[in-house]
Amino acid sequence: MKPMLITIDGPAGAGKTTVSRSLADRLGYTYVDTGALYRGVAHAALARGIESDDDKRLKSLMEILDLRFKLLGSEPRLFLNGVDITDGIRTPEITMMASAVSARPVVRNALFDLQRRLGDKKAAVFEGRDMGTVVFPDADVKFFLFADIRSRAKRRYEEIKGKGDHTLEQVEADMRVRDENDSTRSVAPLVAADDAVRIDSTALGIDEVIDEMLTHVRLKAS
Repeated sequence: MKPMLITIDGPAGAGKTTVSRSLADRLGYTYVDTGALYRGVAHAALARGIESDDDKRLKSLMEILDLRFKLLGSEPRLFLNGVDITDGIRTPEITMMASAVSARPVVRNALFDLQRRLGDKKAAVFEGRDMGTVVFPDADVKFFLFADIRSRAKRRYEEIKGKGDHTLEQVEADMRVRDENDSTRSVAPLVAADDAVRIDSTALGIDEVIDEMLTHVRLKAS
């Protein structure tokens, strides 16, 4: 099967990360979590007290950030200026900040070039929100993974449980705000590409979603 570039977009909590990593493993492809890159920017901005709409300071920040993925064993880890920040970028505070800075063209433009370089050789699965619409509009296979809000909130709550004093109701409320912000922003809003395969993961297990994706990938390759 020829190397292909595959994109998986969708809202938070739909299962994109687990599915994307597993699909990449099954295909022997590189997995790229583009959302982690925006979380890395959010992490750096919060540490420096930079507001999400301060384009001047965000531009200066982007000029000094060195974001890169490194494999430790089989796990991709995100390093910011040489420091592994993977375990500290899944908090609700960083989640909301990442959503906000991702709407700033100064941030998007800086990360756009990095993402395109990562996809040069194909044989990769890119997870994000605008991979199939903006960054890789000519991707070989595009998926849009979604689920109902309650199911997504429960999944995210389980991910962050024990990392702060957050209730399921708070997680769901934050997710609704983020959904609204991501889908209505003027720059690269969260929408399914016209040619994306839409998959509702509400009632599906991880293996069922991956099997469905593999069917479409193999059809495209044939």
